[in-house]
Amino acid sequence: MFLVDEEAIKSQNYKDAGVDVDAAANLVEAIRPHVRSTKRPGANVDIGGFGGLFDMAATGYSDPILVAATDGVGTKLKVALSAGWHDGVGIDLVAMCVNDLVVQGAEPLFFLDYFATGKLGPKRAEAVIAGIASGCRDAGCALIGGETAEMPGMYANGEYDLAGFAVGAVERDAALDGQKIQAGDVVLGLASTGLHSNGFSLVRKIVDDQGLDYKAPAPFNSDQLGRTLLTPTKIYVRSCLAAHKAGLIKGLAHITGGGLLDNIPRILPTGLGVHLDAATWYLPPVFRWLGEAGILDVPEMAHTFNCGIGMAVITAPEQADAALDILSKAGESVYRIGSVQSLADPDTPPVIIDGAAAAWRG
Repeated sequence: MFLVDEEAIKSQNYKDAGVDVDAAANLVEAIRPHVRSTKRPGANVDIGGFGGLFDMAATGYSDPILVAATDGVGTKLKVALSAGWHDGVGIDLVAMCVNDLVVQGAEPLFFLDYFATGKLGPKRAEAVIAGIASGCRDAGCALIGGETAEMPGMYANGEYDLAGFAVGAVERDAALDGQKIQAGDVVLGLASTGLHSNGFSLVRKIVDDQGLDYKAPAPFNSDQLGRTLLTPTKIYVRSCLAAHKAGLIKGLAHITGGGLLDNIPRILPTGLGVHLDAATWYLPPVFRWLGEAGILDVPEMAHTFNCGIGMAVITAPEQADAALDILSKAGESVYRIGSVQSLADPDTPPVIIDGAAAAWRG
């Protein structure tokens, strides 16, 4: 028999353990208008159920293949915390997923998010999810569900993490796999909006080594450093789908982790590589500053960052002008950045960037 001192007992509840279920419920109500704004055929985006529903029959596809992608925002979130600006990282989350769908010719249909934190800050969480909804509207997909997890002890005070999951569809005979690419094809580059969501562990190290404050003016422009670094990732869905539906695209490469050097070869048939001319596109000042401040050589730059090109588009030479026209009219800044060539031997690098040392240091 156990003796219990009833006066010494204090009633315990979930909130005492650090989890506020009422705050989570209030957040659901706050984000409901943002979620509803992403409604599209196939989804009514009414949150609150155990799972999100999507009706493929409402999309009009006749013989679709589903394409799925998942990603996060990485240590860019550390910059958001330091700068105190969280509006754009939700867009990053969507962009990193849906851009991986469109490279296979797929239209994004729906999206789900996972928001995990040590202590739920409702205003911050709403800002993040509002950004997710904004990205979904831009990509034309519905935000049909998500999860908010409050886990004290798992994350430091104020920290949070994000993951996203996107599903799209493409007609079976319209899927892009790069197999039609051949020597002589033209490589177009779609301008990035900056760093997008890759390389931030190196970026943060350079900022720390330079002793800079994220809330102070950037050393390469008059804007706040943190805000500049947090410029959201460009979503290329509408423009690339327009060019693809016009039959003008042979391959697309989303330039993410691994930069230009690793991502373009992912879509090239065996025996082919690309020659790029660094003088043909605009390099945003943030990249030049990183290269100089971090003493980064060209291979390191091209392997870590997008260096101003967020999406590579490969098209036949006789269709390059038409593709450039459609992409430009869809709002992209488009550059002719190179061509596809046969590799001289198996040891030839699949991506050669001519003139980068001069163009990126000039």
